[in-house]
Amino acid sequence: MIHFLLNDKEVHTALPPGTLLLDFIRYHKNLTGTKIGCREGDCGACTVLTGELKNGQLQYRSATSCLMAIGNAQGKHIVTIEGVNTEGLNYIQQAFAEEGATQCGFCTPGFIVSLAGFCLSDKTPTAAAACDAVNGNICRCTGYKSIEKAAAKVAGKLQECAAADRIDFAVQQNILPAYFTDVKHKLAALVATTNGTLTQSDKAAKYLGGGTDLYVQQHDTMPYEAINFLFDKAPLNGITQTGNTCYLGAAVTVTDMFESPVLTKYFPHLAEHIKLVSSTQIRNMATIAGNFVNASPIGDFTIFFLALDAQLILSDGNSRRQMPLRQLYKGYKQLDKTPEEHIEQIFFELPSPASIFNFEKVCKRTHLDIASVNSAISLQMDRDTITSAGISAGGIGPVPTYLQKTSVFATGKKITLDLVEELAAMAQTEISPISDARGTATYKRFLLGQLIKAHFIKMFPQMEWETLITGAV
Repeated sequence: MIHFLLNDKEVHTALPPGTLLLDFIRYHKNLTGTKIGCREGDCGACTVLTGELKNGQLQYRSATSCLMAIGNAQGKHIVTIEGVNTEGLNYIQQAFAEEGATQCGFCTPGFIVSLAGFCLSDKTPTAAAACDAVNGNICRCTGYKSIEKAAAKVAGKLQECAAADRIDFAVQQNILPAYFTDVKHKLAALVATTNGTLTQSDKAAKYLGGGTDLYVQQHDTMPYEAINFLFDKAPLNGITQTGNTCYLGAAVTVTDMFESPVLTKYFPHLAEHIKLVSSTQIRNMATIAGNFVNASPIGDFTIFFLALDAQLILSDGNSRRQMPLRQLYKGYKQLDKTPEEHIEQIFFELPSPASIFNFEKVCKRTHLDIASVNSAISLQMDRDTITSAGISAGGIGPVPTYLQKTSVFATGKKITLDLVEELAAMAQTEISPISDARGTATYKRFLLGQLIKAHFIKMFPQMEWETLITGAV
């Protein structure tokens, strides 16, 4: 049985754990305010909140229920649009009405739920932060200015909060219904009486993290698969530092990275990099190990960690082995691992004060899009000389690619305009792009050269790059 809180009620179901939460909500509980849109996590019409206890605190994050297995709801508080309704309109709904921020209304529940999650977060209540909270919600008819005004009004109300507990304030201000004040107690009691994360004894069962790509690719079969759930499994979702080494559990999400004191300390531009990756709802669900084993040639964090020479610990439940991420990919969607194995841990050496790291991505839209080409670079410096280099790229071959020859060529060289041109040329000898919906092979070759130049322009702003920039234009 799967046990969780759905709005203000405890629910139990014996449905297959791979059943989509969206379908359970609509077809089994008749809560039809949560809409079916793209079923690919893009539009946000199916957004729900997932609340769980972490270190004794109740934490809420938004999620797209069209990609969330009901097994991943185990022990959580799932909130739909019906779950934020009060007598009459709540404060967020009233703001939308007053600002004319809804027209056909199909997308509106998702916006309301995302903003409710913002009201429950510890984010600074600015208008910009409120708008960012709905970055995964698409409206096709109203116009975003009115939605932005409504979001700003909600942020303004939160600025009045002097209480330590946002939930109490939200209830007092009619932002959320009163039952929210009892959720922490109910959830603690529920978790204490259930078995936590679901386990599967079937050795042929698939391993599932957040499911944000697996359900898109295999939407017809995943609801009926035997599944080993890895998402939010305590031993697999932490980020720790021991000496100069950072360890990530396989179930660490993009949002976990974004909020990690360790990673934000050593990667000062991490927030900028992460803003280029999907939407808030997807970042809240997508796991780093899932990005690796999905084996997409343009997986953003695969490219990120390839440049850092990340190492993997793989486990089949009985034994473990270590492997460099750079050796995981054998061909298109082919991995050097057995079906029984899953990634248990990821680790890499943290950048030293003499290290520089950068990530670049080009896609048809700046945000909420997969890359045409992406690239990452990690350099260890001794003044103006590169003592070691790691350069990776995606979208330029059948697998995420570590540019071995280019990285070796950079080692021992001084930073000059000629070196950058030589690296861009050297990279062309290591790639084999194809023409597809993301661009022609010629275009992708051009993009990689431009991204290598962009790395150096970004990392060494003190250099005179006028010729390089003019050439790029």
